[in-house]
Amino acid sequence: MLDKIKVSIITVCFNSESTIEDTILSIIKQDYKNIEYIIIDGKSSDSTVEIIQKYNDHVDYFISENDNGIYDAMNKGISKATGQIIGILNSDDFYPNKYILSNVVKTFIKENCDAVYGDLLYVKHNNTKKVIRYWEAGEYNIKKIKNGWMLPHPTFFVKSSIYKRFGLYDIDLKSAADYEMIIKLLYKHNISVIYIPMILVKMRMGGASNSSILKRIRANKEDGIAWTKNQLNKPMFVRVKKPLQKIHQFFTKPK
Repeated sequence: MLDKIKVSIITVCFNSESTIEDTILSIIKQDYKNIEYIIIDGKSSDSTVEIIQKYNDHVDYFISENDNGIYDAMNKGISKATGQIIGILNSDDFYPNKYILSNVVKTFIKENCDAVYGDLLYVKHNNTKKVIRYWEAGEYNIKKIKNGWMLPHPTFFVKSSIYKRFGLYDIDLKSAADYEMIIKLLYKHNISVIYIPMILVKMRMGGASNSSILKRIRANKEDGIAWTKNQLNKPMFVRVKKPLQKIHQFFTKPK
């Protein structure tokens, strides 16, 4: 029963030669084997494509072409996916152990849910044993999302039927289409979602830069737009509360 469910994993990458191999290997090492692996590359100019081609036997679909940003690339991957469950593992991310996808599929079967998510561990870019931030997501409820709560998007696995029913990522939003998706699916359409209380993904963090600061400012503005796009009243102070939700993540220790 377990292996009859196909899981489509999508990796979006661009000039990721220093990290893409770890991402690929973490998927190859999974003990769950009914995986469809899709890689969408944004026309990398470094050796990313050559590294991917080393693992052609493990990649079901690969394309390297210009895109309209990360969410456009994600949409391309989702459109190509044929699995019943879809997860996104981008090129700075990797699974921390070989049991991640097995646990995800078991949860879908046991709970008969539409989506699952878990915890995210941010690690140093050049030393993945060094923990920078621990995002312990916790159980979802409507009150939390009104107060700026967000689940760790890299840990979000969704039934493909949900994307077909409610649509893909909004590429007009350059920094907050993931947040808009969560509002749309969890808050507006009330899909059934289950929290798995374990670290599902590790994500590399780079150094702070002006571009990343500007991106956060833009994302904060787009957070408000995400509510409007869904014809929802934006909760009071949600744009202030959402960044504040992250502060404790720098002080919480992984269990």
